[in-house]
Amino acid sequence: MNPQSEIIYHKINLGLNVVGKLQSGYHELETVFYPCHNYVDTIEITSSSNFSFTLINADFHCKVEDNLCVKAYRLLQNIYDLPNVNITLTKKIPSGAGLGGGSADAALTLKMLNNLFTLNLSILQLHDFASQLGSDTSFFLYNTPMYATGRGEILEPINVDLSKNKIEIVCPNIYISTSEAYKNITPRKPKVSLKQIINSPIITWKENLVNDFEEVIFKQYPQLSEIKSDLYDRGALYASLSGTGSGVYGIFP
Repeated sequence: MNPQSEIIYHKINLGLNVVGKLQSGYHELETVFYPCHNYVDTIEITSSSNFSFTLINADFHCKVEDNLCVKAYRLLQNIYDLPNVNITLTKKIPSGAGLGGGSADAALTLKMLNNLFTLNLSILQLHDFASQLGSDTSFFLYNTPMYATGRGEILEPINVDLSKNKIEIVCPNIYISTSEAYKNITPRKPKVSLKQIINSPIITWKENLVNDFEEVIFKQYPQLSEIKSDLYDRGALYASLSGTGSGVYGIFP
């Protein structure tokens, strides 16, 4: 097997409404995932006599078997009896920033293994595997704007194009745990449909497009609120926290 190396991008959330709680215990949400290229991770997979995983430039620590790339490999290995490989992950997407870096890495690993070993898995089959690894992992199989519901795994293409805008992301050195963020959130139904807001001019988003986690997270980390205000002061048409993390983005003309 020839060495294979590919890059993976990340996402921002355009709005994030926590609308209820599912019987599984997960929260039910509504959001739009939008792919961004501000940061890029790289994954290389090579044949190996023994399985190994190498993590480069990471801003976090975890056991090898807890890494989502390794979990993706194990998931397919257990079903399709994959041979040993070496996976090298080079990180540039900040962790805990709400950009979905770990999920993106897992999705790319699934796609690469599918191609390398000619598993011939369809995008829907990969989607099912990805949803077992994380609520937003399936999105990264498509790399196109998606309206997401359920846990974030139910996806529907949505027509939103920010290619003529500049997206700036500020990622302070703050790690926010997704589970901790959800503990302090109260589900509520939005008054206006997220789709309706997204289809309105960007200039109207400031008043209408909401990330429910800002109210909770900004109280704990007021510097994030200050970053958002600064982005508006510098001319952003819209600024928001991304997901449940500490990354704050601004969309500029």
